[in-house]
Amino acid sequence: MALDATDAPHQLLQTNDIFPVFEANADGRSPFLLTSDHHGRALPRALGDLGVSESELTRHIAWDIGIAGVAERLAKMLDAHLIAQRYSRLVIDCNRPPGVASSIPVISEATTIPGNEGISGGARDARRREIFDPYHARIKAAIDARVHAKRPTVLVALHSFTPVYAGVARPWHIGTLYHRDTLLPRLLLQHLRAESDLVVGDNEPYAVSDLTDYGIPVHGEARGLINTGIEIRQDLISDQSGQQQWAERLARIFGEIEATMRAEGLV
Repeated sequence: MALDATDAPHQLLQTNDIFPVFEANADGRSPFLLTSDHHGRALPRALGDLGVSESELTRHIAWDIGIAGVAERLAKMLDAHLIAQRYSRLVIDCNRPPGVASSIPVISEATTIPGNEGISGGARDARRREIFDPYHARIKAAIDARVHAKRPTVLVALHSFTPVYAGVARPWHIGTLYHRDTLLPRLLLQHLRAESDLVVGDNEPYAVSDLTDYGIPVHGEARGLINTGIEIRQDLISDQSGQQQWAERLARIFGEIEATMRAEGLV
Protein backbone atom coordinates (compact mmCIF):
# COMPACT_ATOMS: atom_id res chain seq x y z
CA MET A 1 0.00 0.00 0.00
CA ALA A 2 1.02 3.60 -0.45
CA LEU A 3 2.13 5.78 2.39
CA ASP A 4 -0.49 7.95 3.97
CA ALA A 5 -0.83 11.02 1.79
CA THR A 6 0.08 13.37 4.64
CA ASP A 7 3.33 11.44 5.16
CA ALA A 8 4.47 11.59 1.54
CA PRO A 9 8.20 12.42 1.61
CA HIS A 10 9.46 15.71 0.29
CA GLN A 11 12.49 13.81 -0.99
CA LEU A 12 10.67 11.40 -3.26
CA LEU A 13 13.19 9.34 -5.23
CA GLN A 14 15.69 7.24 -3.33
CA THR A 15 18.96 5.66 -4.43
CA ASN A 16 17.18 2.45 -5.49
CA ASP A 17 14.67 4.31 -7.70
CA ILE A 18 15.35 4.65 -11.41
CA PHE A 19 16.22 7.98 -12.97
CA PRO A 20 13.11 9.43 -14.65
CA VAL A 21 14.69 10.13 -18.04
CA PHE A 22 15.36 7.42 -20.62
CA GLU A 23 17.25 8.23 -23.81
CA ALA A 24 18.05 6.33 -26.96
CA ASN A 25 20.29 7.27 -29.88
CA ALA A 26 21.30 10.61 -28.36
CA ASP A 27 23.81 11.16 -31.19
CA GLY A 28 21.23 10.51 -33.91
CA ARG A 29 21.56 12.75 -36.96
CA SER A 30 17.91 12.88 -37.98
CA PRO A 31 16.09 16.24 -37.82
CA PHE A 32 13.34 14.43 -35.88
CA LEU A 33 13.49 14.66 -32.09
CA LEU A 34 11.17 12.08 -30.54
CA THR A 35 9.58 12.39 -27.10
CA SER A 36 7.52 9.92 -25.11
CA ASP A 37 5.87 11.43 -22.03
CA HIS A 38 4.12 8.23 -20.89
CA HIS A 39 6.82 5.72 -21.84
CA GLY A 40 6.91 3.82 -18.55
CA ARG A 41 4.82 2.91 -15.53
CA ALA A 42 7.38 2.85 -12.72
CA LEU A 43 6.35 3.99 -9.24
CA PRO A 44 8.71 5.51 -6.68
CA ARG A 45 9.24 3.03 -3.85
CA ALA A 46 8.18 5.64 -1.30
CA LEU A 47 4.70 5.79 -2.85
CA GLY A 48 4.10 2.04 -2.84
CA ASP A 49 1.28 1.19 -5.24
CA LEU A 50 -0.61 4.48 -4.72
CA GLY A 51 -3.43 2.35 -3.35
CA VAL A 52 -4.16 1.04 -6.85
CA SER A 53 -4.38 -2.64 -7.81
CA GLU A 54 -1.78 -4.18 -10.11
CA SER A 55 -4.43 -4.85 -12.75
CA GLU A 56 -5.20 -1.13 -12.85
CA LEU A 57 -1.50 -0.21 -12.95
CA THR A 58 -1.07 -2.15 -16.19
CA ARG A 59 -3.98 -0.35 -17.90
CA HIS A 60 -3.85 2.76 -20.06
CA ILE A 61 -4.53 4.97 -17.06
CA ALA A 62 -0.96 4.33 -15.88
CA TRP A 63 0.99 4.65 -19.14
CA ASP A 64 0.81 4.63 -22.93
CA ILE A 65 0.66 0.90 -23.66
CA GLY A 66 2.97 -0.18 -26.49
CA ILE A 67 4.49 3.20 -27.25
CA ALA A 68 7.87 2.36 -25.70
CA GLY A 69 8.45 -0.44 -28.18
CA VAL A 70 7.41 1.72 -31.12
CA ALA A 71 9.43 4.75 -29.99
CA GLU A 72 12.66 2.87 -29.38
CA ARG A 73 12.46 1.04 -32.70
CA LEU A 74 11.54 4.21 -34.56
CA ALA A 75 14.47 6.11 -33.06
CA LYS A 76 16.84 3.45 -34.35
CA MET A 77 15.26 3.28 -37.81
CA LEU A 78 15.26 7.06 -38.28
CA ASP A 79 18.60 7.62 -36.55
CA ALA A 80 16.66 9.99 -34.29
CA HIS A 81 17.17 11.05 -30.69
CA LEU A 82 14.47 9.78 -28.31
CA ILE A 83 13.86 11.32 -24.89
CA ALA A 84 11.33 9.46 -22.75
CA GLN A 85 9.92 9.47 -19.21
CA ARG A 86 9.89 6.30 -17.12
CA TYR A 87 7.41 6.98 -14.29
CA SER A 88 3.68 6.35 -14.39
CA ARG A 89 1.46 9.23 -15.37
CA LEU A 90 -0.42 8.51 -12.12
CA VAL A 91 2.58 9.83 -10.16
CA ILE A 92 2.73 13.00 -12.24
CA ASP A 93 1.60 13.43 -15.81
CA CYS A 94 4.51 14.87 -17.79
CA ASN A 95 2.21 16.09 -20.55
CA ARG A 96 0.08 18.27 -18.30
CA PRO A 97 0.82 21.76 -17.01
CA PRO A 98 1.78 21.38 -13.33
CA GLY A 99 -1.03 22.49 -11.06
CA VAL A 100 -3.96 21.40 -13.22
CA ALA A 101 -6.17 18.67 -11.75
CA SER A 102 -4.98 16.04 -14.23
CA SER A 103 -1.31 16.63 -13.38
CA ILE A 104 -1.58 14.46 -10.27
CA PRO A 105 -5.01 12.87 -10.70
CA VAL A 106 -7.16 11.70 -7.81
CA ILE A 107 -9.31 9.81 -10.31
CA SER A 108 -8.41 8.52 -13.76
CA GLU A 109 -11.31 7.46 -15.94
CA ALA A 110 -13.36 5.56 -13.28
CA THR A 111 -10.41 4.57 -11.05
CA THR A 112 -9.68 6.44 -7.83
CA ILE A 113 -6.02 6.98 -6.92
CA PRO A 114 -5.94 6.99 -3.10
CA GLY A 115 -2.24 7.84 -2.94
CA ASN A 116 -2.93 11.13 -4.71
CA GLU A 117 -5.69 12.31 -2.41
CA GLY A 118 -4.94 15.22 -0.11
CA ILE A 119 -1.20 15.24 -0.65
CA SER A 120 0.75 18.21 0.68
CA GLY A 121 2.23 20.99 -1.35
CA GLY A 122 5.68 19.69 -0.50
CA ALA A 123 4.82 16.25 -1.85
CA ARG A 124 3.48 17.78 -5.05
CA ASP A 125 6.62 19.87 -5.41
CA ALA A 126 8.78 16.77 -4.98
CA ARG A 127 7.03 14.95 -7.80
CA ARG A 128 7.51 17.92 -10.07
CA ARG A 129 11.08 18.62 -8.99
CA GLU A 130 12.32 15.03 -9.21
CA ILE A 131 10.36 13.61 -12.16
CA PHE A 132 8.69 16.29 -14.28
CA ASP A 133 11.49 18.89 -14.20
CA PRO A 134 14.43 16.59 -15.10
CA TYR A 135 12.52 15.18 -18.05
CA HIS A 136 11.57 18.52 -19.52
CA ALA A 137 14.96 20.01 -18.69
CA ARG A 138 16.56 17.26 -20.76
CA ILE A 139 14.29 17.99 -23.73
CA LYS A 140 15.09 21.70 -23.45
CA ALA A 141 18.82 21.03 -23.24
CA ALA A 142 18.70 18.78 -26.31
CA ILE A 143 16.87 21.44 -28.30
CA ASP A 144 19.27 24.14 -27.06
CA ALA A 145 22.25 22.07 -28.21
CA ARG A 146 20.69 21.48 -31.62
CA VAL A 147 19.90 25.18 -32.06
CA HIS A 148 23.46 26.10 -31.04
CA ALA A 149 24.81 23.62 -33.58
CA LYS A 150 22.41 25.03 -36.20
CA ARG A 151 20.79 21.62 -36.61
CA PRO A 152 17.17 21.46 -37.76
CA THR A 153 14.76 20.08 -35.18
CA VAL A 154 11.31 18.63 -35.85
CA LEU A 155 9.53 17.63 -32.65
CA VAL A 156 7.40 14.47 -32.69
CA ALA A 157 5.55 13.58 -29.48
CA LEU A 158 4.61 9.89 -29.42
CA HIS A 159 1.56 8.58 -27.55
CA SER A 160 -0.92 5.72 -27.63
CA PHE A 161 -4.64 5.63 -26.85
CA THR A 162 -7.07 3.06 -25.54
CA PRO A 163 -9.46 1.50 -28.11
CA VAL A 164 -12.45 2.08 -25.82
CA TYR A 165 -12.78 5.10 -23.55
CA ALA A 166 -15.67 5.56 -21.12
CA GLY A 167 -17.51 2.79 -22.95
CA VAL A 168 -17.17 4.40 -26.38
CA ALA A 169 -15.23 2.56 -29.12
CA ARG A 170 -12.72 4.61 -31.08
CA PRO A 171 -12.44 3.83 -34.79
CA TRP A 172 -9.10 5.45 -35.56
CA HIS A 173 -5.92 3.44 -35.97
CA ILE A 174 -3.72 6.51 -35.63
CA GLY A 175 -4.25 10.22 -35.20
CA THR A 176 -2.26 13.42 -35.57
CA LEU A 177 -2.39 16.00 -32.79
CA TYR A 178 -1.64 19.68 -33.19
CA HIS A 179 -2.61 23.19 -32.22
CA ARG A 180 -1.03 26.27 -33.84
CA ASP A 181 1.40 24.60 -36.22
CA THR A 182 -0.26 22.57 -38.98
CA LEU A 183 2.68 22.10 -41.39
CA LEU A 184 3.84 18.66 -40.26
CA PRO A 185 0.36 17.39 -39.30
CA ARG A 186 -0.83 18.27 -42.81
CA LEU A 187 2.00 16.28 -44.40
CA LEU A 188 1.51 13.42 -41.97
CA LEU A 189 -2.23 13.26 -42.62
CA GLN A 190 -1.59 13.19 -46.35
CA HIS A 191 0.79 10.24 -46.06
CA LEU A 192 -1.27 8.31 -43.53
CA ARG A 193 -4.45 8.67 -45.57
CA ALA A 194 -2.60 7.27 -48.56
CA GLU A 195 -2.28 4.01 -46.61
CA SER A 196 -5.31 2.01 -47.74
CA ASP A 197 -5.80 0.11 -44.47
CA LEU A 198 -5.93 3.01 -42.00
CA VAL A 199 -8.64 5.08 -40.37
CA VAL A 200 -6.80 8.32 -39.57
CA GLY A 201 -7.81 10.90 -36.98
CA ASP A 202 -7.32 14.61 -37.60
CA ASN A 203 -6.84 15.96 -34.07
CA GLU A 204 -8.52 12.76 -32.91
CA PRO A 205 -8.86 11.17 -30.42
CA TYR A 206 -7.38 14.28 -28.77
CA ALA A 207 -6.47 17.81 -29.78
CA VAL A 208 -3.52 19.77 -28.39
CA SER A 209 -4.20 22.83 -26.24
CA ASP A 210 -2.30 24.96 -23.73
CA LEU A 211 -4.60 23.72 -20.95
CA THR A 212 -4.39 19.98 -21.65
CA ASP A 213 -0.84 19.57 -22.97
CA TYR A 214 2.68 20.60 -22.06
CA GLY A 215 5.25 19.10 -24.44
CA ILE A 216 4.07 20.51 -27.77
CA PRO A 217 3.08 23.99 -26.50
CA VAL A 218 6.31 24.45 -24.51
CA HIS A 219 8.98 22.63 -26.51
CA GLY A 220 7.42 22.89 -29.95
CA GLU A 221 5.23 25.94 -30.39
CA ALA A 222 6.95 28.29 -27.95
CA ARG A 223 10.29 27.58 -29.62
CA GLY A 224 9.04 27.84 -33.16
CA LEU A 225 9.74 24.21 -34.03
CA ILE A 226 7.87 22.23 -36.66
CA ASN A 227 5.95 19.71 -34.56
CA THR A 228 3.21 17.13 -34.28
CA GLY A 229 1.78 14.68 -31.83
CA ILE A 230 0.99 11.10 -32.80
CA GLU A 231 -1.51 8.77 -31.14
CA ILE A 232 -1.53 5.04 -32.06
CA ARG A 233 -4.34 2.77 -30.89
CA GLN A 234 -3.03 0.48 -28.18
CA ASP A 235 -4.47 -2.81 -29.40
CA LEU A 236 -2.38 -2.40 -32.56
CA ILE A 237 0.91 -2.11 -30.65
CA SER A 238 0.32 -4.28 -27.59
CA ASP A 239 2.88 -6.86 -28.70
CA GLN A 240 6.33 -6.75 -30.28
CA SER A 241 5.06 -7.68 -33.72
CA GLY A 242 2.67 -4.75 -33.79
CA GLN A 243 5.31 -2.40 -32.43
CA GLN A 244 7.75 -3.47 -35.13
CA GLN A 245 5.19 -3.10 -37.91
CA TRP A 246 4.16 0.38 -36.80
CA ALA A 247 7.75 1.52 -36.32
CA GLU A 248 8.56 0.36 -39.84
CA ARG A 249 5.50 2.10 -41.27
CA LEU A 250 6.23 5.36 -39.48
CA ALA A 251 9.93 5.22 -40.38
CA ARG A 252 8.99 4.91 -44.05
CA ILE A 253 6.47 7.74 -43.85
CA PHE A 254 8.75 10.06 -41.92
CA GLY A 255 11.54 9.32 -44.38
CA GLU A 256 9.27 10.47 -47.20
CA ILE A 257 8.21 13.55 -45.23
CA GLU A 258 11.83 14.44 -44.47
CA ALA A 259 12.63 14.29 -48.19
CA THR A 260 9.72 16.63 -48.92
CA MET A 261 10.75 19.09 -46.21
CA ARG A 262 14.35 19.09 -47.43
CA ALA A 263 13.22 19.77 -50.98
CA GLU A 264 11.19 22.71 -49.69
CA GLY A 265 14.06 24.02 -47.54
CA LEU A 266 12.21 23.39 -44.28
CA VAL A 267 14.97 21.30 -42.68
